[in-house]
Order: sequence, then C-alpha cells, then structure tokens
Amino acid sequence: MKKVLILTAGFGEGHNAAARNLRDAIELVSEDVKVEVLDLFESSYGAFNTLAKNAYLGMVQYAPKFWGGINSMLDGSKFIGGGSGLSRLKNALGDIVHETQPDCVVSVYPVYANVIQELYRDHSERPFRFITVVTESITVNSSWYRAPSDFYCVANDATADLLRNAGVPEAKIKMFGFPVSHLFTEAPSIPVEPPVSGEQRRILYVINTGKKKAGKVIERLLDIPDTQLTITVGRDAELRAALIERTKEHAGRVRVFGWTNQMPQLMLTSHLVIGKAGGAFVQEAIAAKCPLIVNQVIPGQEEGNARLITENDIGAVAERNREVPDLVKDAFAHKARLWQEWRRNLTRLSRPDAALRLAELVISECEAGDPTTKQIKLFAPPAKTTDVPAVAAPAKMLLCDFHIHTNYSDGKLAVPEVVDFYGRLGFDCICITDHLADPRRLIGKLARLTNMTISESQLDEYFDVIERERRRAWRKYQMIVMTGIEFNKDGYTPKTSAHLLGIGLKAPISSALDLPETIAQIHAQGGLSVASHPHIMKSEWGKNTLYLWENHEKFAPLIDAWEIANRDNIFDCVGMKRLPFLANSDFHKPKHIYSWKTLLFCEKNEDAIKECIRKNEHVSITLYRDHNRLATQAEARKKDYEPAQTIPLPEVPLKAARGR
Repeated sequence: MKKVLILTAGFGEGHNAAARNLRDAIELVSEDVKVEVLDLFESSYGAFNTLAKNAYLGMVQYAPKFWGGINSMLDGSKFIGGGSGLSRLKNALGDIVHETQPDCVVSVYPVYANVIQELYRDHSERPFRFITVVTESITVNSSWYRAPSDFYCVANDATADLLRNAGVPEAKIKMFGFPVSHLFTEAPSIPVEPPVSGEQRRILYVINTGKKKAGKVIERLLDIPDTQLTITVGRDAELRAALIERTKEHAGRVRVFGWTNQMPQLMLTSHLVIGKAGGAFVQEAIAAKCPLIVNQVIPGQEEGNARLITENDIGAVAERNREVPDLVKDAFAHKARLWQEWRRNLTRLSRPDAALRLAELVISECEAGDPTTKQIKLFAPPAKTTDVPAVAAPAKMLLCDFHIHTNYSDGKLAVPEVVDFYGRLGFDCICITDHLADPRRLIGKLARLTNMTISESQLDEYFDVIERERRRAWRKYQMIVMTGIEFNKDGYTPKTSAHLLGIGLKAPISSALDLPETIAQIHAQGGLSVASHPHIMKSEWGKNTLYLWENHEKFAPLIDAWEIANRDNIFDCVGMKRLPFLANSDFHKPKHIYSWKTLLFCEKNEDAIKECIRKNEHVSITLYRDHNRLATQAEARKKDYEPAQTIPLPEVPLKAARGR
C-alpha cells in the first residue's frame, strides 16, 4: 500500500480545492494508495491560524492593495521556512513524516517546501519524494520555487516559462494544468451550443465580492434579451433571500443558489461565467471551456489569473462591476462572434484531466521510494474492496449514526468532510439527513430563504453528491453511507411540530406532503421512517418537536423506529412504551460526535442494517467517547493532583441493550 500526504492551507480556496481534487483523482486512479490531506497550519496554530485566515480574507476583500504590498514583500523575503516563526510548523511536519513515513508528499501551498528544506538541511536526505503543485499563474510568488522539489507542476506554459527563467531545471517542470475536479471530464447534461438570437443564453454569476452592487448588475443582465441567469451566493443567506425577492418577477429566468457542490455541472452547461479572478474559479472555467468575465482582481496572485484571461483571449476583465453587462452584450453581439473566439481559445487551453495526470505522476513517484518503509499506516486503515458488497459478510457489531447534517442545511462540514470525519473514527454506517422544510408552512417558507434547510432545487445534486461519496467511503474506509432527509414539519408550537427522518432513500421526496404520505413514499423506496427527537429535550437547546409523540398511537404502526436518544438527551418514555428505537448524534459540527450512537449486530450491508432496525432485534445504544483523549486528560489530572493511592476501577460498557 503506497502512502501519499497532501499538504494544504486555508489561505485562499484554490489551495484546498487543488488538494481535494488531487486526493479524489489519486483514489480514482489506484486502489493501492492511501492518501490524506492535512492543513498543518490549522493543526499547529489553532486559534491563531483562524485569526490569521480571517485577517487575510479581510485584507483581500477590503484592502486588496495593502495585501498586494504584503505579497510583494513576501516575494523577496528569505524569512519563509526559516527562523523561529514557523518552528512549530517545522516540528509538526517532522513528527508527521516520522510517524507516517509517506512515500510521496505533495504541497499545494508554498511555505511547506521551505519548511521541508529546513527540516532536512543539516542531516539525512529526505525519505520521500516531494512534488510542488503551483496553484498560481504567471505572477507566481518566488516562495513556490526557491526551495528544492523533485517536480514543480504548473497550470500553463506562461507559468512554466517563469520557472525556467528563474533557473528551475526543465526536467523538473511538469505542465499538466490546474488540478480541477475530475468531474470536469464528464460530458455535460446540456450540450453548450453557440448562443444565437431567440435561444436562451445561460449565464452563471458567482457572487463572492461586490455584493452591495450585485442587485443592479443582475437587473441589467436580465435586461439583455434571451438571458437565463443562475446565481450562486455561497453561505450568504441574507443575500440569497434579498436576490430571490428582487428577481421574483423574473422567476422563470433566474435561479438563486446558496452553497453548491455542482459547480462543474453549472460551468459545463453555461455559455458564460462571471466572478472574481480566484485561482480555482478561473482554472475551473478554463477546464469547462466556459468563457469568463472577471469583476474583481486582488493584487498579487490574482493579477496573474487576469493576465491569463486577457493574454489568451478567453474572456474579459471588468475594471468595475457595472461594466459587466456591457461586456456580456459584446460577447453575444454579431452572432456571438467574440464568444466563439473565446471558446476556440479555451478549447486549446483546457486540460480538464489535469488532476488525473498529476495523480499518475504521484503514484509513479511513490514507486520510486524505499519499499522497506511501508510498515506504518497513514491516518486510517485502508479498504480492500471497491464497492459496497451485494452479498453480506458475517454478522458483527456495527457502530452507526443515522442523523447527520452537512452544509447543505445547517451543518458545518461538507459531505466529503463528514465522510472523512466518520471514516477515520472507524464508523461502520452513517446516514446523511439534511433538513428539508415544508413550504406550505410559514416557518418552512422562512427557512427556505436561509441556509438552515436544503432547497428543493438542490435535491438532485444532494443525492448525486452523496452517491459519489458513498462509493468513496466504502473504497477508503469500508464504511456504508446512506442518503437521508430530515423532513421538517414545523408549526407555531412544539405540539404542532414534527421532524421525521427518511433513512436509506434512493430518490428525492417532495417536501409538500403530509406525514402519512411522506412515510408511504419513504417505505416505497425501501427506506426507514424514524421519529426524530420526539420528546422534550433537556440537555441541549433546541426547538421541541412533539407532534409525533402526542399522536404516537396513530403513528406507531407507520414509523419504523423512534429516537430514544438524541445528542445528550435520553427519552426513556420511548423505552417505556416498548417502541422500536435508535440513538443518534443529530450531528452539526465535530464536537457533536461525543453523543449517543446506535450499535447493531448484523451483517454489514444496507439491507441487513435496515432489516435489523425494522425488527429492532440486537439493537443497542452507546455513548461515543474518544478514549485516547480521555486517557490523556486522566493522565494530566493524575499529574496535577498526585494522589497517594490509585484504586483501579473495572471497565463499565456505556450501553443499554435490548432485544424484541
């Protein structure tokens, strides 16, 4: 089993995007590779790193010229990688390399190369192959190439020329393109034909800057005939609600999304994309062969991206946001002559398979390492099979969590992050259950204008993303991932409110159904209906949803299981009524992992798990705890108090078992 460590940092989304995309591509290309992504700044500096990231984001948004000056100063500085300022990072990286012994280390952030140089300056040769993936274009900070690397992978010829002129040997430069998601290699569901008069021109507007003036720009874009506009606003719920209200007269021509996982599909099916000159954004547009108009350029790293657009004639750069509608008109004028020129140039420049080609290089470099250093696992045990088995393995105790939220609703983590989080902890089965609000109710209507629930228009995307992650979860962790929804039927009082989990769903279900109809639809798909936090919650703040419990005699024959424990709450009344039960985290953020979970004794496949829950035999609940962390805390307390005598206590399993 080969081992790859990818080092990233949260200072700009392009670095993290490159790291994730490369990880996915490596796992797609080979089953014999264990790959992990690590942000050592986050793990080494904690709160200070968060402060530094917020300061960086504030500077690039509100004082871009000031950030440009800092970037220029860093370009000529010899401080990076040396001195005491990054000693914690150097020590952490040394420990990680010693403990995990990777075959290949890949850096998508410039500081790591300098730190590795310092780490091995005075003694042995580094025991791994090292690859630097340069995520900037043309105006590349010299910190990317001042330190040695086995290979420097760049996105385009202009960046390769810059490295050559700086003295980097030709043999070390690999021009693969930017590692965008491998999904950009897939054929779009709606082929993009040249826009002609009388047919819809599909424009994608990615808003992450100029938010105050976005409304006026959108109105002017909608004045252009035959324009169909898709807008994404990220996690800005207030802006999304405002734009939905502002464009309601054009509802048939406008879609407003919050955060989305479907950027590849949106770009592949759009005629034109508008946004700031971020590295990942520009490179994704190039991969999708989608002409682009940039409405902001941050001095420093983004200036190279803007030059890439203008020098290759693949779009336009607006000096001011208000110029964007006129540039769009120019692109589509005279039978879209300018647009077609941009498209031809993009076809020449586009390399959507860059991540796959880079993955092949990484794997080949792993084979060049020392085969005797393969004894230590990276971060988690590797999976041995490529898909969830159709035939069950022998029965065993399975650790499960069937109530998990992601940032599709009000969770903190994305779907891939949730999969990695639970997979590394050794869970056997999870179900992702983001909120879906009933639009017929006032609270549901309000929730749809926030990021608290998934929108109906994103359900197909939601199912597609979880299906893709289901395959990866089994391949990487041997963990089963189910698709689910938490149906929110909220009234004005606790007794008129109900939350129902649909577990193991195969397709979306309308949010505008009554509870019995929703349950029938869940069962028609072979899924499970579970009453979520049906009783009064005492240990955790939250809205009580008591309708199902107040009417449990009516719903007991319909519902497959009731949550007997949710987060830190136990509803003993569920046990007293002898109702079938489950225990779940109601996970929204990492600290919620320390909560009640379900243990099932059955075969490890989805059908067997569902049947075990329906029968409610061999079902137990347990409080999940990190025993390594508890042991460390206990050891620290022991040192603090220095007791004269320690009396060992017997281990008591934290679970309550029951069979029917």
